[in-house]
Amino acid sequence: SYALWDNNRVYASAGDVQDDMIKLKPKIDEDESGPSLEDLLAVNSDVRAWVSLDGTEIDYPILQGSTNLSYINTDVYGNFALAGSIFLDSRNDANFLDTYSLLYGHNMENSRMFGDLNLYKEENFFRENQTGTLILPDRVYKLEIYACLIVPSSEDSIFDPNQWQGEIDELLRFTENNALYLNNDTVKNMHSVNEVPQILSLTTCSSEFTDARTVVLAVLKEITTSN
Repeated sequence: SYALWDNNRVYASAGDVQDDMIKLKPKIDEDESGPSLEDLLAVNSDVRAWVSLDGTEIDYPILQGSTNLSYINTDVYGNFALAGSIFLDSRNDANFLDTYSLLYGHNMENSRMFGDLNLYKEENFFRENQTGTLILPDRVYKLEIYACLIVPSSEDSIFDPNQWQGEIDELLRFTENNALYLNNDTVKNMHSVNEVPQILSLTTCSSEFTDARTVVLAVLKEITTSN
């Protein structure tokens, strides 16, 4: 009985925080009424961006701590929370200027945190849901999801962002060789452009084997907003 109560308490706490945060989801266009990322920064200066994936309940602020343990069990208010926060790898550039940026979030039931990343392991869902948004203080990106993988937590190709700062050909080859599903048109376009694409990796725990991780990869496409 205690275990059930405690589990429900964890999920209720995560839901309460998300309900508060969604009220502060930044508007995209300057001429829209509503909050900005500055409002979130007033809550916590470690907020870096806001990420949402269409067709899922993933709709959260992104934080970044001094280490990758800072927000693994800490919410946006700085309080202890088993659900933690969605956070950017501490080795990544805080302004998402890196070629490859890595996000982490707990795999929780009821579509909390990064639980819905597991939806992309179903091919129909993957094919039908390949867009999202990344909102930064000074710009907005459309996310074009192009791959879903299952990898061990020790896989440096995913979990060592320093490898891919300026060169991602090997990452693309790794992805093409190991992905559950690919958006071939997006991958082909990434190979054809002259500039190096910017990649966002979203990761969470998975159950296929010990230390398995679900990984969803997206390419960032900057979009113009109204001023």
